[in-house]
Amino acid sequence: MSLRRAASSVGGTVLAAATQGVASLRPARKPLHPDGEVVMGRIYRCGSDLPTGVAWIDEEGEDDVVVRRSRAIGLPLGLPDIHGLAVRIPTAAGDGDILFATTGFGRVTRFVLTASRQPRSRPLTTLLPYDTDSGALLLAAEGVESGSYDLSWARPSGEWHLFGVLLLSTTRSDDTAISFDPVQHQIPGLRQYPSVRRLRAPAYVRARRSRADTSPTTEETHHVH
Repeated sequence: MSLRRAASSVGGTVLAAATQGVASLRPARKPLHPDGEVVMGRIYRCGSDLPTGVAWIDEEGEDDVVVRRSRAIGLPLGLPDIHGLAVRIPTAAGDGDILFATTGFGRVTRFVLTASRQPRSRPLTTLLPYDTDSGALLLAAEGVESGSYDLSWARPSGEWHLFGVLLLSTTRSDDTAISFDPVQHQIPGLRQYPSVRRLRAPAYVRARRSRADTSPTTEETHHVH
């Protein structure tokens, strides 16, 4: 087993253990990000000043999206928590899901989950990089005002490049049971690395088992965000 694969497997085991630990303390269909608000939104893409090879980033356009805002641990309001932003984007190939979590913007902190009291006090990134034809890149969402986020992309150690704006509506989505899965639902050109798949898979399995144990139905979904 390669060092990279071994590290991913260990990381996946850690995520699975963390998910299972939270589930054992708080049995719920969603042990992580248990409570959230699902609303409609629209993304206005202005295109990237530096081409990435990913049409959704490089080209101008608009997308009607479904967005879920949540707190990872579900601690009482006022206490620091890791904030999440899940976005479902319709594409010609099907729905694509992007999951953001509060981190930093620095070359190191963009890979580090960070707790905060307010969701817009910290930037949010995809934490793990995507595989593209032009190399690895991350996405970020930065709250600039209530209901508005700037969308950017960056190489793992590079500068951030603005490519769009996400505006949230006050209209709640009818699909409050929506489950986001960035591995199963990908935007064309934004691929999950095999190592990232291995990293996420154990946590998803634990989350699905937790839902099966707490749900009155046998419905199986994919969601830890």
